[in-house]
Amino acid sequence: MTAGLAGTEIGQAGVAPAAPAPSGTLAARTRGLRKVYGKTVAVDRVDLDVPQGAVLGMLGPNGSGKTTTIRMLLGLVRPTAGEVELLGHRMPDESTAALAQVGALVEGPGFHPFLTGRDNLRRLGAAEPLLETRAIKGAVADALERVGLAHAADRKFRGYSLGMKQRLGLAAALLVPRRLVILDEPTNGMDPAGTREIRKVMAQLHAVGTTVVVSSHLLAEVEATCTHVAVLHQGTVVGQGPLADLLEAGAPTLTVSTPDIAEAVEALRSAKIPARAADGGVRVELTGAEAPKVIETLVRAGVSVHEAHRERTGLEELFARLTEEDGA
Repeated sequence: MTAGLAGTEIGQAGVAPAAPAPSGTLAARTRGLRKVYGKTVAVDRVDLDVPQGAVLGMLGPNGSGKTTTIRMLLGLVRPTAGEVELLGHRMPDESTAALAQVGALVEGPGFHPFLTGRDNLRRLGAAEPLLETRAIKGAVADALERVGLAHAADRKFRGYSLGMKQRLGLAAALLVPRRLVILDEPTNGMDPAGTREIRKVMAQLHAVGTTVVVSSHLLAEVEATCTHVAVLHQGTVVGQGPLADLLEAGAPTLTVSTPDIAEAVEALRSAKIPARAADGGVRVELTGAEAPKVIETLVRAGVSVHEAHRERTGLEELFARLTEEDGA
């Protein structure tokens, strides 16, 4: 499913600007969200907060409930229980008011196979209430250029590769400005160049204040592009918040390069600072002491300190810790 989205200041005549959301509000919110299919619980008591202007990465193993949650956010699926608010509107009952300011690419784009990429976008533009007829041509050309598909714009959709189809779906999302953009696995089928272009587009959206929700299994991409993260496991949220805060919460360490490894470990442990030998130096757990105290302790003990740098939990480690099975 595709829906036109953007959030960028396209600046074309006839394109209605996106209305800013009130300061301090949430772009999306769920409480006690639950979805059951027969005997299968797909989503179970999900409480999700998406701050306005954030780029939120929704992470989780296959079957964790990411796509079902997104579909309930958009009003495509009615929850079994719980509440959904999108841009201040209750979903799905107030979907007409909310979705005019939302664009989405969910579970792959759908287009007419015998039309060209350009003609597919023109058809979408003609049905877009926020885009005047005289602005369609320019909006389509701009969107195709931004996703790197201008060279294939006049080829029929049926001949597109999976990655090209994803690009066209994103181009549809860039026809007009929106307040919220929701992308479900947007880099599926993309080559490295396409992935970089998606990252660039997300950065542009964020720069102009558009809220972006993106589901992905590519942890490195999420860490590089997202400001916030929500981790789903077995249908429920097991961790969410600003990405930097979540990474810092995982017992930060200080790596100190020194030739005096044994002396360094002894000096730190004598000062009741947890430390262990590492390749080319020592690793210090910053649980009971700040970095300056560690360096001072080593210098006072006559240990040569060549270099010191702080490390934090990587997203891969955080993800593994949050989604590991109980008792594993």
